[in-house]
Amino acid sequence: MTDTSPATPPPAGADPRTPAPLRIGVLGAARITREALADPARRTGHRVVALAARDRGRAQEAAGALGAERVLDGYADVLGDPEVEVVYDPLANALHAPANLAAVRAGRHVLTEKPSAACAADARVVRDAAAAAGVHVVEAFHHLHHPVHRRLVELAVGGELGDLVRVEVDMLMPAPPADDPRWSLELGGGAVMDLGCYGLRTLRELAAQDPRHAGEPRVTGARAVERPGSPGVDAELVADLVLPSGAVGVVRSRMDGEELRFSCRLVGSRGEAYAPGFVKPQLDDRVVVRDGSGERTEHLGTRSSYDHQLDALARLLRGAPPVPGAPRLDADDAVATMELVDACYAAAGLAPRPAALG
Repeated sequence: MTDTSPATPPPAGADPRTPAPLRIGVLGAARITREALADPARRTGHRVVALAARDRGRAQEAAGALGAERVLDGYADVLGDPEVEVVYDPLANALHAPANLAAVRAGRHVLTEKPSAACAADARVVRDAAAAAGVHVVEAFHHLHHPVHRRLVELAVGGELGDLVRVEVDMLMPAPPADDPRWSLELGGGAVMDLGCYGLRTLRELAAQDPRHAGEPRVTGARAVERPGSPGVDAELVADLVLPSGAVGVVRSRMDGEELRFSCRLVGSRGEAYAPGFVKPQLDDRVVVRDGSGERTEHLGTRSSYDHQLDALARLLRGAPPVPGAPRLDADDAVATMELVDACYAAAGLAPRPAALG
């Protein structure tokens, strides 16, 4: 198990009850790192102690922009740095599992961007290695930690809307550039991999938190539109699912849409709720509830979901209890999500993304 004690003693007069900052090493210079990790770390008092990329010049530029304390020559140097206790992996999807596996074998905890692997088989290899090493692998579904998402779960399983009947998730975005890794089958691209996994993980959370019908959703059908010239890569995929309660779910993923829309609608027997920005609640924190008493809009706070995610990670690694209703943060959970992703592809007549670990 990695030593999670502070790298240096706390200053004289420091409150001994204050948890030590996380010491984070970053793999690569991905654009998402600033929003998803570096700015949240600065706001929440954690440290980005090291960064490496394939090109040292790019790494130096990224380190300056992200506030990383030092640049190292390669990924292996980050994994071997004694000050790094947790590794952040924002690499391309197909590179997640190999990098995560190397990190856990080096005794480092991992915060991996979603999805955690190219396919469920790779996720299982990482899960088994993490168990053997005694380290945590946490998949970065940041939206799960925000009060907007927790409120959706309460509404879905707490009876305010009656019995849950239907869940609709729309994950749409304009097309990324043609050379973007998200369009590459070999790099684990596709609409479900980049967008739909958020909706699938939300359906899994609704099912897990249901006190009467806890379990896993099941895919009952799917329809895909492949990107022209990219066989096997879904530009759009609509998945139909059923929850253990009997409620149905629809997750629509489209990576070449005309707009950006990340929404979730819950339909119950006595009302419904709609969160227009449930994946990015820092931009839109509304949950609109309609029931027998009329319509009301609840605002759940625009603090970044990424800040909430780092809070949850720090609680996990420092041995503090999770907040009530917190999602699972382990490699078994990541495996279950990838199994659902693979099932969506199979139902749509597409193959899972190619395994990267053989």
